[in-house]
Formats: sequence, structure tokens, C-alpha cells
Amino acid sequence: MRLWSIHPKYLDRIGLVAVWREGLLAKRVLEGKTRGYRNHPQLLRFKEYDRPLDLIDAYLFQIYLEARRRGYSFDSSKIRDIELLGVLEVTRGQLEFEFAHLLRKLEMRDREKFEELKNLDPKDIEPNPIFMVIEGRVERWEKSSIS
Repeated sequence: MRLWSIHPKYLDRIGLVAVWREGLLAKRVLEGKTRGYRNHPQLLRFKEYDRPLDLIDAYLFQIYLEARRRGYSFDSSKIRDIELLGVLEVTRGQLEFEFAHLLRKLEMRDREKFEELKNLDPKDIEPNPIFMVIEGRVERWEKSSIS
């Protein structure tokens, strides 16, 4: 499960569809509707928020908005339209880590998107709008080796 902290505009088609599906799975976990993934590290920051279901819906709403901007038809009935902007902190180190991870994926599966993004300064990477960027290293919940 990868719930990207980076803005969904950086994701390729495969990544955007995957984060939508994985976000919906995360929502089911937070609702207590599934037994799997309950202790997944990617869910910690959502679980620690005082209203985790609002936060995951706000997160997914941003994914939905990006999909709509691209002309995709994600089913908005699966989430509530909640706009929480900058309510959760994410470190600059986490954004840079995720962006580097995304570039490795794109280099293999979507050369056009890779070429579009490869020269961006990692310091300029924007987060999903629910996050507010603070200085710091990779987040404590991030797996040390990722696939």
C-alpha cells in the first residue's frame, strides 16, 4: 500500500489508479470493514489524526480532483467531498524520498512521464494539499526498503 504524500499531479495513470484503489482500501481499514492492513505503516498518520475518516476522504478527494482534471471517471460516491487543506504535516525528506521512488517506477513504466518530471528540483515537489510541508527527514512510518 502506498498512500503518496506527493501531489497526485505527479503520478502517471497507473499510479493515480493505484492510489485511488489503495486509498479506498485504507478507508475500509479505518472504518473497521476489513481485517487486513490494520497495522500498515502507511496508515499511521491517518489513524493518529483526530478524525481519520474525514482525513482519508479529504485525501481521496484530492485524488478524485486530479483524476477529474485528467478526464478520468472515478466514482465520487465512494467518498465524501471534504476539503481539509494543510491539516497534517509531512516532512520535506519524505516528499523527496517519495519523488525519487516515483521516478524509479516511472523510468521503467512511463518514459514520457519520467522525462516530464526528471529535472524537477526535489525541493519544489508539492504535497497532496491535505499536507503542510515541514523540514525533516524521511517519516518514521516509512519502510526502510520499499518496492
